[in-house]
Amino acid sequence: MKRNYFNEHVLPVKDKLYRFAQSILKNTMEAEDVVQEVLVKVWQRQDTWHEIENMEALTMRMTKNLALDKLRSRHNRTDTLPEHVEWQDQQARPDERTEQSDLIRYVQQQMHNLPEKHRLVMQLRDIEGMSYEEIGEVLDMTMSQVKTNLFRARQHIREHLLKNEIV
Repeated sequence: MKRNYFNEHVLPVKDKLYRFAQSILKNTMEAEDVVQEVLVKVWQRQDTWHEIENMEALTMRMTKNLALDKLRSRHNRTDTLPEHVEWQDQQARPDERTEQSDLIRYVQQQMHNLPEKHRLVMQLRDIEGMSYEEIGEVLDMTMSQVKTNLFRARQHIREHLLKNEIV
C-alpha cells in the first residue's frame, strides 16, 4: 500500500525535483544527491503521509531547502535552464530554430543575473509550470510576493530583450 502511494504521488515528480535542484546547484551529481535525499526523507516519513495535503509542494520545498543548503556550503552561485528540456519548435525552419536557440541562451543569461527569489519564482512558474499557490508553498511566500517577484523577473528580462533589440 505504501509503495503504491509512493509510486503514484512521489516518484512522478522526481524529474521536476531534479530539474529544480539542477537549476539551483548547476551540478548534476549534487542535484541527484539532493533528489535522492528528498525521496529517502519522504519514504522515512510514511507515518505522516496522511497529513500532507500536497506531496509535490512538500517535495519541492524540501528540494529547495536541501539544494540551497548545499549551495551555501560551497559558496558558488551559477544558474542556467535545464539542458535536456525541449525549448525549440521542432517544426520551425533552420534559421528560425537558430534564432530560437539564440533567444533561449540570452534568456538563460538574463535569468542568471536575476536576484535569487526572482530566479526561483520564474523557474518554478515559467519552466516547471507550477501554480502561484504551489510556488508560494515551496518558497514560503505569500501569493502577492510570488506575483511581484515573477513580474519583476519577467520585466527585467523583457527590458533587456527590448534594450538589445533581441525581439
